[in-house]
Parts: sequence; structure tokens; C-alpha cells
Amino acid sequence: MHLGVDQQLSPSDQQLGELIARGESANVEFKESLGDSAPERIEGDVCAFANDLPATGRPGFVIVGLADDGSPVGGRVTDRMLNDLSSAQTDGNIVPPPTLRVEKRSYRNSEIALVMVQPSDSTPVRYKGVIHVRVGPLCGTATAQDERILNAKRRHGNRPFDLQPLPATTLSDLNLIQFQCDYLNKACSPAVLKANEHTLQQQLAALRMIKSTDEPVCTVLGILMIGRSPRDYLPGAYVQFLKVDGPNLADGILDSKDIDGNIVDIFRRLDEKLQGHFRAPVDIVSADTELRTATYPVPALQEIVRNAIMHRSYEGINAPVRVYWYTDRIEITSPGGPFGQVSVENFGTRGLTDYRNPNLSEAMRELGYIQRFGVGLEIARQILKESGHPDLRFQVDPNHVMVSIPAAGRSLR
Repeated sequence: MHLGVDQQLSPSDQQLGELIARGESANVEFKESLGDSAPERIEGDVCAFANDLPATGRPGFVIVGLADDGSPVGGRVTDRMLNDLSSAQTDGNIVPPPTLRVEKRSYRNSEIALVMVQPSDSTPVRYKGVIHVRVGPLCGTATAQDERILNAKRRHGNRPFDLQPLPATTLSDLNLIQFQCDYLNKACSPAVLKANEHTLQQQLAALRMIKSTDEPVCTVLGILMIGRSPRDYLPGAYVQFLKVDGPNLADGILDSKDIDGNIVDIFRRLDEKLQGHFRAPVDIVSADTELRTATYPVPALQEIVRNAIMHRSYEGINAPVRVYWYTDRIEITSPGGPFGQVSVENFGTRGLTDYRNPNLSEAMRELGYIQRFGVGLEIARQILKESGHPDLRFQVDPNHVMVSIPAAGRSLR
């Protein structure tokens, strides 16, 4: 029975009491604590609630601090526990990343932790490559029929732009060898691949590269990740690299290159371009052999560029991601501006993130280009700080986000 819990708001104390009183169900799971294997089982439950196989359209709840019969166990809910529960959204184990809220609540004079999981519009959702679903009060692994239902639900729901089909495309627009040899084995559990024995088109549909086996047209995701020529359909899907001989755009141009291809091609070619322009100072004083130090730490640049490509808008925008390298800084510009709960005003707030392209984010995570969701800029900032660079500077408006990376020992006014 639907208890009237708003899909976006937390349940009131009365609604929470009613949820608990009804016991574990297709939308409610109790956990006593976060000890032993509970964190892993909780992430499996989060994945199952995000899939919402029964198509209830309602959020699912994991409640920590309750015995199986719903009675409170009397433990404390610490900030660390809340952070551990929240990490289900960002640790990259669940893809696409789920939408959830974590709160400390009181029930019968005891502390409990409430995890509220919204149904995903990009099913099937996977936990460590495995699709988890809820069958009554139990969490299990999806059958082949369950997977077909979740694929069909995605096709009939409100798809984000990265799952929109591109009607003029065919399978010939995809690099199928790259899909089979590289992407597939990283995106799916080997046990699942062995058990399901899907056809190639079924695999492409399950991983959202095409709309469906009945309509094998490419999705935006498919063209971006394994497309042969993405710019034929998404004109802005490239990176414009510029090396400037001075601090201003009007100064002489040392190098200019449009870097295109699918995501894998772009990352490889851009890394080669950046490496080719490093002028490493030579230290022959502090050691017996020459020591060379790059002017910018490569991992920090990779984090920022990959964030720009992941979060940019591809819809109705022909502008590329821009990487402009001046003598005193590097500027990386992502078209599209902030998205969702991230605004011009709160951009850069720790722990605040949203996903314009949730399925592209998932695919980049599967290929190892990002390790965790929502922490790329923080990782880059830490690397730059350790390398002697001033902090990043941001210029944010509704149409773009620009990140300025000062050279070591330089400050930007």
C-alpha cells in the first residue's frame, strides 16, 4: 500500500512509523548495523531499489538500526556511519549512480539511519556489474526476464539525453570490436556474461549502446563511447586544444588541434598532446642524476578534463570542450553550465553533485577513467596543492564552466 510518502521529500515521523510497522517489503529493508558485510549488502539493496522492478514509482528505504522485527537495537548513528551510507552514491560501485538521501532519525527514542533511494530512469542499474532486484522483501540477482523488463521500462520512461536514440544511425556507426574486446568485459561481471549468453545486439541494448534489439539505432551514449565518428551526429563532441605563446588569447599560437573520435580516442589523443607540450625543468643540483619535473601534474589535468567531458551538455550545442594553455595557466571550459541541484551559486560545494549524463558517467567509470563519482575536482585540487600550484579558479555561468589552473608559483588575479 502506498503510504503517501512524497517521492522527493523525506517521510514525516508518522509516515516513517507506518513504514516500519508494516515490516520489510518490496520498498523497505531493515539492517541492525554497518558491521561485517552489511555495507556491501546495503549497496545491493540500494541498487535493487533504484531498479524498482515492480515499477511502483516510489522510493525504497534502507533503515539501519532495526532488528528484523522492526524493533530498534539502540545503537548510535555517527557522522561516519552517515558518510559511509552516502558513499553508495559516489564510490562507483553502483552505476548509473543512484539518487539517494541519508538522514539520522529518531524512532522509539532510539537513533536510526534512513537511506531513501529514488527509482532510476536509466535501468538496469548494476552493483559491481550485477543487476540487483527486489522480489518482495528479498534482494536477489536479476534473471534474464527481469533484465528485459528493466530494459523495456527504460525505453518507456523519461530518458536523459545520453540515452536518446539517434534515428539516422545504424550498427555500422559503432566500433563493435572495441565494444566486445574492451568495454563489455569491464562493464559486466564475467559470471553474468557466461550465464546469460546474450547475442551481440542484446548486449548492446543491455548496456544502452542501442535503443533496443527491436530498434537497433544507436543512442547518444553508444555514439560517444564506441562510435566511429561521433561528430557526424553530435557536432560538439570533441576537444579544442590551443597552446598560446603568452598570457592572452591575442598572443601567438604555438599549436592548435581539434581532438575528436569517441571518448576512448579523445582521452588517448589528448593525453599524447598534453605530454608533448610539457617543458620539464631540469634539476642537476639536488641529485647525482638529472631530475625532470613537469610544469603541471598530468593526473590533475586528466581529472579536470574528464570532468569537463563527462558533465558538459551535448544537446543542441556545437561548442567543444576547450583546453587553452597559456604561459601562466591552463583554462578548461565545459559548455552547458551547472546542472540539476548544482547551480551557479553553490558550484564547488563539497559533496554536492548531479549528473546531466548519468549513463556516460557510468561508462567512463567502467573503463576506469574515473574512480569515484563527485570527487574529481577535489582530487585535482589536492594533487595541484602538493605540486606547488595555487588553488583552482572557477568562472561559472548558466552556459559554461571554466576552470583555470595556475602554473606553479603563479597566482591569477
